[in-house]
Amino acid sequence: MTLFSSPSYTTMPRNRADVPETVPHALLPFLRSQSQNTLTRLYQRPSSCLSILRLLGPLERQLIMNLLWLESAIPVSTMAAWVIPDGKKLYSEALSVLVGLHIVQNSTVKLALNPTLKSSLRQAITGGGTTASFGVPAEKDEKRQLIGIDTLDAYALERWETILHYMVSSGQDQLPTKPSQGVLYLLQRSGLMQSINGSTLQITSVGFQFLLHSPHDQLWSLLLQYLHMAEERQMDLVEVLSFLFMLSTMELGRASIASPNTPADSLSETQKAMLEDLRDYGLIWQRKGSSKYFSPTRLATTLTCQSPPLPTSTTPGTSVTTSSTEVALSSTAGPQGFIILETNYRVYAYTNNPLQTAVLHLFVTMKYRFPNLVVGMLTRESVRKALSNGITADQIISYLVAHAHPQMRKNNPLLPVTVQDQIRLWELERNRLKSAEGPSSRNPLLLSTSIYHDPPYAGFLYKDFASQADYEYVLAYAKQLGVVLWESPAKRSFFGTLEGHANIRGFIERRSGAS
Repeated sequence: MTLFSSPSYTTMPRNRADVPETVPHALLPFLRSQSQNTLTRLYQRPSSCLSILRLLGPLERQLIMNLLWLESAIPVSTMAAWVIPDGKKLYSEALSVLVGLHIVQNSTVKLALNPTLKSSLRQAITGGGTTASFGVPAEKDEKRQLIGIDTLDAYALERWETILHYMVSSGQDQLPTKPSQGVLYLLQRSGLMQSINGSTLQITSVGFQFLLHSPHDQLWSLLLQYLHMAEERQMDLVEVLSFLFMLSTMELGRASIASPNTPADSLSETQKAMLEDLRDYGLIWQRKGSSKYFSPTRLATTLTCQSPPLPTSTTPGTSVTTSSTEVALSSTAGPQGFIILETNYRVYAYTNNPLQTAVLHLFVTMKYRFPNLVVGMLTRESVRKALSNGITADQIISYLVAHAHPQMRKNNPLLPVTVQDQIRLWELERNRLKSAEGPSSRNPLLLSTSIYHDPPYAGFLYKDFASQADYEYVLAYAKQLGVVLWESPAKRSFFGTLEGHANIRGFIERRSGAS
């Protein structure tokens, strides 16, 4: 088992250039927001400590390994003596991360690891103890058919692509396979999809940006929302986190027992409830819901490492073809891109995958479909349809750039400038102020309002009040609702959100009727 990427833990980095630039894992800010008691409970599990160690940057891991085998605290001055002046900032930043996670005790005199984490991490590395923190592997049984890695990969890919395909196809006059209600609720809570006036769920601007991320980032984005929902579902957050960390350290293709004979090794009630959710996401395979055995898929075993979370053609031991999700929806698609865009707005997509085609259909008018080629056009209507669903011009351009065909990458600039400019002009054309109400005898307090369509500043401009007193009266009511985005007493006008317009209009009409 590979624990670390750094080859040595004996010297501190000499300067910033010696440390690779790494983006902090998305889970770390969430962990830092938890209480010390919650983290200490989490650190009681060796698998959790090992997983968190994997998520940290190389310098943080190096500091932990330098302190792990010390039996007593080390003076701060001693540790600081290992750092040359050019590396002090890096050292301070890494130490701040560890203190924020309560991995290192906050002291200005001595440095020491959290005793609970130290004991558990030592156990994880040396393999001591009898804890079921890493799961309880199922013994081989001739009566129970083993599940191969190929089957697990195919299952994970099918479940994950079902979620993504529903995101891009729902509300587009298509009938994609519908995920479970739990998945749909998670997509709504994450802001990836929304229902407008009770209509079918449709992808949002945030959802389209989600498609530009790598599958690993996509998965953690959903899991973070799942963690935020744990409390309202009366789930123990520590149990939820420890179960995810346990899955990330398990062996792909090796089944585990959900309800072993020893009660101490059994999953908690919270973790048993998670089995159904994680099956829907493709992280766990079970023959049936009541089965006492479960197997983690590659989506689960790669949660805390850099290996691809979905099967690819280069993955040993699998015959599954290259994952369309990995190629089509990753912002790092690079030379694997499949889109050619011409100056006449015609789009050629060399793909036979329904998911890739569905993504393009969000902003492209489809013309022809062949076995390995889709031809379409970027039109005013297709782009405006995407804009009305919350997708921005920059997101459309970013997607075309991220998935440009290798032949396109020889161009400079990569995309035709005229096409980029026209997409932005179509967006500007839509984002104009439109008069929504003119002078009305029913509303003598307010002569006119204007609606502005540009997300995230969509709303109404209220102006031309009959008197200063009327302006202040309506403004005070709008502030009580918390919907005022901007105000100008000198011009007797203010800007409110779309959500607050119905209440404000009703308030004005009631006051007008009373007067």
